[in-house]
This record gives sequence, C-alpha cells and structure tokens, in this order.
Amino acid sequence: MSGDAAGARWVRLFLPFAAGYFLSYLYRTANAVIGPVLARELSLPDNALGLLTSTYFLAFGAAQLPLGVLLDRYGPRRVEALLLLVAAAGTTAFALAQGLAGLAVGRGLIGLGVSACLMASLKAFSQWFPADRQASMTGWIMASGGLGALAAAKPLELALEITGWREICFGLAGATAAVAVAIGLLTPEKPTAARHVQLAAQFADLAEILKSRQFWRYAPMGFWVTGGFMAVQGLWASRWMNVMEGLGPTAVANRLSWIGLAMLAGFLFMGFFATPLVRRGVSLSKLYTAAMALGVACLAAVAGQPGWGDFLWPLLGIGFSLSTIAYSLVAQAFPLAWSGRANTAFNLTLFAGAFLLQWGIGIVVDALQAAGWTPAEAYRAAFAALLAGQVGALVWLVAAGNPDRAPAPPA
Repeated sequence: MSGDAAGARWVRLFLPFAAGYFLSYLYRTANAVIGPVLARELSLPDNALGLLTSTYFLAFGAAQLPLGVLLDRYGPRRVEALLLLVAAAGTTAFALAQGLAGLAVGRGLIGLGVSACLMASLKAFSQWFPADRQASMTGWIMASGGLGALAAAKPLELALEITGWREICFGLAGATAAVAVAIGLLTPEKPTAARHVQLAAQFADLAEILKSRQFWRYAPMGFWVTGGFMAVQGLWASRWMNVMEGLGPTAVANRLSWIGLAMLAGFLFMGFFATPLVRRGVSLSKLYTAAMALGVACLAAVAGQPGWGDFLWPLLGIGFSLSTIAYSLVAQAFPLAWSGRANTAFNLTLFAGAFLLQWGIGIVVDALQAAGWTPAEAYRAAFAALLAGQVGALVWLVAAGNPDRAPAPPA
C-alpha cells in the first residue's frame, strides 16, 4: 500500500473513532467536575451522586457481551455510528432532566451510547493493522481518551463559569451526533465472515472465552484495579481531594488536569513505543504487571499521605494508562474473528468494577458517617477496602505466571 493510501486510511479510520473515544472519556469523567454542581443544585447526597454517576458504568457494562457479538457480526462502523446517536439522545435527556430519575436515565443512555467507542476502535484496528501494531494502536486511541479526560477537568470547570451545565450538555449532544455521522459516512469497512455465522454459534464462542484461563487471569485486575481507578477518577478523586486535602473547586480541577496529562503521557508512550518494544522481545505481560503494581502502590500512598497528592495522583494516572495492555494480552489468546467478543468480555469486568465500586464507595462513606465516623475516617476506610481488593487481584495475577500468549482455541 502506498504512503498516500496508508495516510488516507489513517485519517478515515483512526480520526473518527478517536473523536468518538474522546467524547466517551469526557462523558465518563465529567461528573467529577459537574457532580458537585448537581449536588448543590438538586441537594443530592453522596450515595445518590455515586449512583447517578455509576449508571453510566451500569449501562455501559450491560452492553458489552451483546456488543461483542454485534461488532464481530456487523462490523464497527455500523454499530458505533448507531450507538453514538443513542448517546446524543441521552445527553439531551440529561440536559432536560429536572430530578435524579431523569438524570439517571439520561446518563444511562449516554453509557449505552458510548459503550462501543473503544471496542469498535479495537475491532477496526484488528481488521486493518497487523498484530504487532495492536498495542501501539491501542495506545493512540487511548491518547484520544486522555484528551477527553483533560477536557473534562480544567476546560470543563472554566466552561461552567461561563455557562450552565445544561447548555454544556446540549453542546455535547450536537458534537456526539456529528461524530456519529462522520463515522457512518467516512470510515472504511471490511467484510466479515461472522455475518454468515449463526448467532448461537457466536454466543457459544463467547462462552469459550468466558471459560478460558487467560480471561480469568486478567478479569480480577480489570474489576478491582482498572475499574477501581475509573470509579475513583470519575467521581471520588475530587471528593477525596476536597475532604482529605481541603482543595477548592479550582484546585481540584487543576489536579484532575495533571492526572489527565499524566495519563496522556502514558498513552502516548504506548503509541510510540509499544510496537518497537514488542519487536525487540519485551514482555508486555511483565510491563503490565509492573505498571499495575505502581498504580496500586500510588493509591496506597495517596490514602496514607493525602498531602503528597500533587505527586502521587499523576503517577497513579501513568500507571493506569498502561492498563490498556491487558486488552492485547487477553485478545491474543483467541482467533482474530473473536476479537470483538474477547475485548468486550474483558471490558465488562472493568465497567462492572467501575459501577459497583463507584456506588459502593458512596454507600460505605454515608453508612460510616451515619454511624458517627468523621468524613475523613469514612473516606479513608472506603479507600482501604478498595486497596484490599486491588492487592488481592495483583497477587492473583502474579501467582498465575507471566505467559505472553496463551494457547488459542481452534478457529
């Protein structure tokens, strides 16, 4: 393929999917800044705010298993374009909501609508790029998500000083619909044989994935470590900074921006260096394990020494950014035609963790304060419980060994 043709494919394939994932990550983390505004305006307690924010993860996670079948069967272009229109409708509903129920419905529709953004990208990359470029392509698409996280921090806080959260949501709805149209009209599509395979057979293959040793080696890490970071970043980081470190809204937004920049640096590292590292024989599984150990250690240090947050939170963001390696480690154990189902099955563990842990932290904090604990004691206990699960998952991962490739089932 000529350089011009490769460049045109990059523009038509990568950029529209990157725009979708940018929006997905912005939606995921926006409540860290918008949440306190909603809490004040609508008098929402911590457990209600946690549940509201988590409905995104609930809808997102519930979509993952059928989404994998749809991606393998109909291709990423059709599936993501349609779902992004659902996200635009959900954002509009969120902007029009007058109470907790309406907000929850809108955020749930947003979660459903952006549920394919990363998975559709990975499916498209697996179809159009060779295996040794997959980790780098994942890094590049995650970098677009890192930009979304940055947009959901200081820029969003500044936007709230200019206009209201409802007006911001209307603008996001329009942008989401525009990206849906761009994906539907611009991205190339490669025919897939899975469209002619019976649905029952596709779900049978999914069952094989869910029973595999390679899947369950990484599933606890997805739930506790990656899902736990998503739960904290999406809401509880800002509350921790306010309660434990006494930071105001502007300082919190600045800190979240530094976390986003650190994550972006990690994603760019993957984009630039993952493929050269793989070609030089570097073990991705060992790199993943080391990065996750760094992330868990940083969260433990944050919980133990809140005053070190300026340094520790960005370092935690770098560790989390390398968690995307797990998608390649899980998917490489299965045939290429199963890639959509393998990635979405693993993604389900992340979002199940994000939903349950984000909501659960709010429940623990409220329950302990009702029992007479101070807010600082309640938050410290909730973070300690999260850390216990993360340490257990890391021990499970290390005990399972470090194979870079598990035996693939028959195609």
